[in-house]
Amino acid sequence: MKTLKNKTVWITGASSGIGEALALACAREGANLVLTARREEELRRVAALAGLSEKAFLILPADLYRFDQFQSMTDQVMARFGQIDVLFNNAGISSRALAVESPLEIDRKVMDLDYFSVIGLTKTVLPVMMKQKSGHIVVTSSVVGKIGTPLRSAYSAAKHALHGFFDSIRQEVSDYGINITVVCPGYIHTQVSVNAITPTGEKFNKMSQNQQKGIEPSVMASKMIKAVYTNKRELIYGGKEILGIYLDRFFPGLLNRYLHMQHKKNAFAD
Repeated sequence: MKTLKNKTVWITGASSGIGEALALACAREGANLVLTARREEELRRVAALAGLSEKAFLILPADLYRFDQFQSMTDQVMARFGQIDVLFNNAGISSRALAVESPLEIDRKVMDLDYFSVIGLTKTVLPVMMKQKSGHIVVTSSVVGKIGTPLRSAYSAAKHALHGFFDSIRQEVSDYGINITVVCPGYIHTQVSVNAITPTGEKFNKMSQNQQKGIEPSVMASKMIKAVYTNKRELIYGGKEILGIYLDRFFPGLLNRYLHMQHKKNAFAD
């Protein structure tokens, strides 16, 4: 895909962070936007910031835990724009918990949003793209989708699962002109740590130091759009934390010792 001009771009998690940055960047590229998140007022704020005319965007608020809504949501997009060119599966939630202290329902809550909602919406949109014989699906994973770190077991498990699913379907849909990009951001300056779920089900409510020093969402969004233009299979982007992926591949014992040492220092508690 060489341009987003006049393309229909659907973004989940569009009310803040990377999703909001994607919306603004895609609007500048001339795309028609479908914006999905729970908070309608925040989606309208993003649409206003994007400066889009009423005919160029669709506000589609949704609770993505409600998988049964995905078909009606897709039908609404098609009724409005008649096509779906790019789906940014960006919504998600992180976790902050020792695995032994986290009840199974917390793991399930993270998995439902970060994995099952993603593949559920993808399975609903794929028939549209297959009929079009074109489309691009972008999935926001994480560096912890490649390596597991302390206090992130549920989050890491869900992100790892995304890689398996989308690596598998990439071959299944390539003959239909559909491309898949899995994105692995490092630390991005968003509210992800603040909104992370704890063993009690409450928010962590702390901005981690790593998040505070992270890359701005607008930079990440720009990289993601470029990945669409170049049909990139996987995008890994961040600061020095992405070195962990390569350490895991070539020096796994060294990475394990480092993560264990950091955990003992409680560096991952924030």
